[in-house]
Amino acid sequence: MAVPLIRYLPALHALMFVAFLALIIGPLFAPPVPPQTSLWRDLPSLSNYLLWGLWFPLVFLSVIATGRSWCGIFCPMGAAAEWGNRLGPQWAIPGWLRWQGTPVVSFLIITILGQTVGVRDHPEAVAEIFGGTMLAAILCGFLYGRRKRAWCRHACPIGLLLGVFSRLGAVQFAPRTLLPGGEGYSEKGVCPTMIDLARKSESRHCIECFRCVTPSSRGGIHLELRAPGAEIETIRHHHANPWEVWFLFIGTGVALGGFLWLVLPQYQDWRQMLGESAVDFGWTGLLDSGPWWLMSVHPDRNEVFLWLDFVMIVGFMLGCALVSALVLGGLTALSAWVAARCGGDGGWRRGFVELGYQYAPVAMVSLVVGLGGKLFESLATGPLGPEGVQIVKGALFAAGLVWSIRLGERILAAQGLSPRGRSLALLPGIVGSLAVGVGWWPAIFGL
Repeated sequence: MAVPLIRYLPALHALMFVAFLALIIGPLFAPPVPPQTSLWRDLPSLSNYLLWGLWFPLVFLSVIATGRSWCGIFCPMGAAAEWGNRLGPQWAIPGWLRWQGTPVVSFLIITILGQTVGVRDHPEAVAEIFGGTMLAAILCGFLYGRRKRAWCRHACPIGLLLGVFSRLGAVQFAPRTLLPGGEGYSEKGVCPTMIDLARKSESRHCIECFRCVTPSSRGGIHLELRAPGAEIETIRHHHANPWEVWFLFIGTGVALGGFLWLVLPQYQDWRQMLGESAVDFGWTGLLDSGPWWLMSVHPDRNEVFLWLDFVMIVGFMLGCALVSALVLGGLTALSAWVAARCGGDGGWRRGFVELGYQYAPVAMVSLVVGLGGKLFESLATGPLGPEGVQIVKGALFAAGLVWSIRLGERILAAQGLSPRGRSLALLPGIVGSLAVGVGWWPAIFGL
């Protein structure tokens, strides 16, 4: 079955590429339409809904059932990067690109820039963010790697996020005969994301492109089902990575900041205070508007950001990321310390990294509920109504909370703790999961 699928993938990639370009470029040339026009006749609104109402929330939820299948089968950016690689010089992948912090920086830049330019409100911002990311993917693919997807492995803004969440997934590609030594990095072989297939033991870098699936080979890779969350429950056997843990903490915070600055009345108070201070101290530059590619400048739509707004949004989102990292990191450190005192093996450092993964479900639900507002707005106009949508959001968060607690308990069990020790060490994790829920409360039930 894998061979026919691979045969049609180039055509599917080309179709997705054309559709993607139509979604991000078409609205720039669409004529104005009267208010209350049908969504299907309003290209900017349709593009906005498809990107933020369907694609964004559903691509994160899809990893539970199908892993990173979006990346390998549908993503036009990864495919474009690979096409570019065939034409480029195929230079060796440099150290700065292979640095594990590169996708974290990439995610922060794209997420914050998307807020300052108004990516969910203006077609020009959609073209800048998504078109710019596409160009970056093509350039990265053109320059680096030899028939590999250096972009997908090392720089994609959501690749690391999907990779972490894919550890929760119910499917995995696994070698029939697993060689010892743990999963490694190899630019040899068929894998476009440079997985050492014979030692493959984790899901995060696998984009499920089916190129390695060889049903007739005893030593090949095969697709297998597993219980959702099984990889995180036994994360000590699947290369627990501190970069992933800190990214969970930081990513949850910056996404929360991107939502809260729009709804918190206190944000406007702080903005007013900074503006008054700028006047008092003669910082008049803060009250000027900046370039269109850095902030929203649309006088015809009654939205013109000043440098004051840019500084406030960036500072607020980074501040939320810092607070999230401190709170979740501190609670995880406490949980690891209690686990070590109660007989957990591996020591405090190893326990910290392993226990950080327990927040993956609640972090994923946070992104879906908090930033998938277009999806829930459309559901609210249907049979569910606003109250029903609130119930759905609350149920999703409750499920994420329970799942996170369950993962924490299983991780502690794998560390060898007794039931009493697990109960004590689990308490900080419960508090942390609840803290994430409290932060997203306005997205679920409003202020």
